[in-house]
Amino acid sequence: MAIDPLKYKPKGDKENSEFFETYKVKIYERRKSSGLEDLLDALRALVVQVEHGDAFSYLRELYLMGPYRFAAAFQNETHRIFVLESHPDYPRFIVLEPLSPDYVDDITMRNRLYPLSAAKANARYVGEIFQTKDVDATRKILESHNIRFNYHHETKNAFFTDAQIAFTFPSDYTSNRVGYSEIDIADYGALQLGEPIEIPAEEKGKLDAIEEFAKQHKLDELLLGVDHMATRILAGEREDAICEFLTMSNYYFWGAYNIVAMNSSTNVTRNGSVQDDKQSPAKVFTANNIPSFVNSFENLPMPTEDFVRNFGRRMHHIAYEVRDGDHRGGEKNVDYVVNTVKHEGIEFLAHVVGECKDDPDLKQIFSKHSEYSILITEYVERCHKFDGFFTKTNVAALTEAAGQDERYQHGKVFD
Repeated sequence: MAIDPLKYKPKGDKENSEFFETYKVKIYERRKSSGLEDLLDALRALVVQVEHGDAFSYLRELYLMGPYRFAAAFQNETHRIFVLESHPDYPRFIVLEPLSPDYVDDITMRNRLYPLSAAKANARYVGEIFQTKDVDATRKILESHNIRFNYHHETKNAFFTDAQIAFTFPSDYTSNRVGYSEIDIADYGALQLGEPIEIPAEEKGKLDAIEEFAKQHKLDELLLGVDHMATRILAGEREDAICEFLTMSNYYFWGAYNIVAMNSSTNVTRNGSVQDDKQSPAKVFTANNIPSFVNSFENLPMPTEDFVRNFGRRMHHIAYEVRDGDHRGGEKNVDYVVNTVKHEGIEFLAHVVGECKDDPDLKQIFSKHSEYSILITEYVERCHKFDGFFTKTNVAALTEAAGQDERYQHGKVFD
């Protein structure tokens, strides 16, 4: 049954401002009256760009750590474009790789502003693509709501302008884009992503070997699909970022919780028209409760804001759901998955958190940042039909572990 956002009461203990509560309702009402609610369907693809020369290494990482497998490849004037798929009802994964080591665009310039993203200046989570019944009508409605779209003279990468996908400008609050397409996501030719290309036999062999490894070790049975994606933003921009995404999507504000131990909040939006979040993954927004310059008075932990100061506003992690169950000897499936990929060289930030004994609970873990995408991979197992995305204890532990790995020493400030 679809969720009516106007009747839904959000979960959580995070208090929002009167501004947020007022405009959240106005946004829902306008989405319905403008026809946007009727046009938009599920989220159909996630887009990530990597540095020149990193695409096949990243594809191998995706093969090992998740359910995605190569489907097609294309080339336009500036990029190679790789499309991966898992379950047909779940979003595709699109990887962009610049053809030139000297490629520079707005992504490059954004990354160069921050000390810990500058080394991989073209590596960034780009955004999501939504299915729509009418892309021109969607663009017209959203432009009337002051959402800016990319046109040909504004970007070098034809993926954002020449494909049958209309992309917004990167958000001022999250640096993520949103795309819209009326083309069936499985019809890669009709999407007009570029000229079809073959991947080298040697690279195909390496991917096939990882796929066979995943089958032999049952990883393909246990790694189900993307559960959620989490963007980290600045404290003062939390409500603006959420309202902006609600404006551009058919998602609703599920709820927000204070993570007091980490001086942050976790804010969740979901697609109320799907039965399974893996069909249209939740989007999570994480922010400090107070900004860094005020925290200098309080001296509270602030790994979330430190991440933004060091990497910029951007996607922090993508979470995969692990099938609930025991693998062997009482070992939970998520523990087995982590131990298996660890042996293949994947590093994690800490141990798996969460108990998962006899009561509903959640087991979660963060990997280290990908060398190629700068994204963290999260594994999450919902035990005994746990309803939700996190527990406060788990989030505090994961946030602290990530914060230790995301620090930057600059002069006398160590954050």
